[in-house]
Amino acid sequence: MDRISLPVESGEEILLRLSRDLGVLDMVIVIDSALEKGDLDPGRMEALLRSRRPGVRMLRRAYRLATGRCESGGESVLRIFHVTIDVPVEPQVELFDDQGNSLGRADLLVTGTHRAHEYDGEHHRDKDQHRVDLRRERGWAGSPYTRNGFALDDLLNHPAVVMHEIDRALDRPHLARRLRRWRRIVDDSLYSQAGRERLMNRWRRQSGIMDWSRIA
Repeated sequence: MDRISLPVESGEEILLRLSRDLGVLDMVIVIDSALEKGDLDPGRMEALLRSRRPGVRMLRRAYRLATGRCESGGESVLRIFHVTIDVPVEPQVELFDDQGNSLGRADLLVTGTHRAHEYDGEHHRDKDQHRVDLRRERGWAGSPYTRNGFALDDLLNHPAVVMHEIDRALDRPHLARRLRRWRRIVDDSLYSQAGRERLMNRWRRQSGIMDWSRIA
C-alpha cells in the first residue's frame, strides 16, 4: 500500500497559532510539554520570537516563563503560581539526606530553603500511589526537608489561603498585588469560565456560527 504524505506543521508554528487564542498560563503548560518531549528546535523558536507575526507577543511571554522540567500540567500551574507571587523555585530537584541517601525528587524546591512544594493530582488518590507517597514521606522523617502538597482547587479557588500559608512559612509580608497578578492570569486562561467563553466566542466569530440561545 502506498503511503500518503500529509503536510504537518512544525511544533513552533503550532504554538504560534495556539498563542493567538490561549492565555499565558495555557501556553506555558503546552510549551512545558513540548520542551519536555523535545518537540521544539531552539533556533527556529528564537527566530520565530524575533518576528512580528500575530501571536508572537503572547508566545514570547509564555516561552520565557516555560521550563520544560515540569512533568504535568498541574506542576506547571503550581510553578507559575510561585513565580507570580514572587517565590523562586527550582523544579524537579533530587533530594538527599545528611548521609547522602536519596530521598527522591521534589516537584519544586523553594530556593534557599528545605521546603518541597508538590502538586497533588488525582493520581495521588490511587491506592497504590498512596502507599508509595506514604513510604516516601516516612523516608523524609529526620531529614531537613518538609513537604507541602497543593491541589488544583487550592491554586484556582483558594489562592489567597495558599499564599498566606507560604508567606507565613517564609516570614514575609502579605502583598495583595501578588494575588491580583495571579487572579488576572487565571481569569485569562481556560481554567476560568470567562476565559473559556472568550475563546468560544472567538471561534464562533471566526467560523460564522451564531449562538441563537443567547438572544432567544
